[in-house]
Amino acid sequence: MDFVNCHGQKKTKFTTTTSESQEVCSNEWEFIYMSEQEEDLIFRMYRLVGERWDLIAGRIPGRKPEEIERFWIMRHRDVFAERRKQQTN
Repeated sequence: MDFVNCHGQKKTKFTTTTSESQEVCSNEWEFIYMSEQEEDLIFRMYRLVGERWDLIAGRIPGRKPEEIERFWIMRHRDVFAERRKQQTN
């Protein structure tokens, strides 16, 4: 679904649901930057505990579970991978 936001930019709406059946709208998300150490820890913790974002966030000071989940989705979804490529070019 495409729409134009208040700044006149065309955006596409993507949704996902969490394990608690809450709908999350990613069209409002800004890319979350993590340090290399944070990314490594998130990846290793995800392999150990899966989508238990509260446990992963507990290991990274100053990060919230929602922030970790959004980072993971953005980092590992094809749509967001295209956005990262465009930002780096």
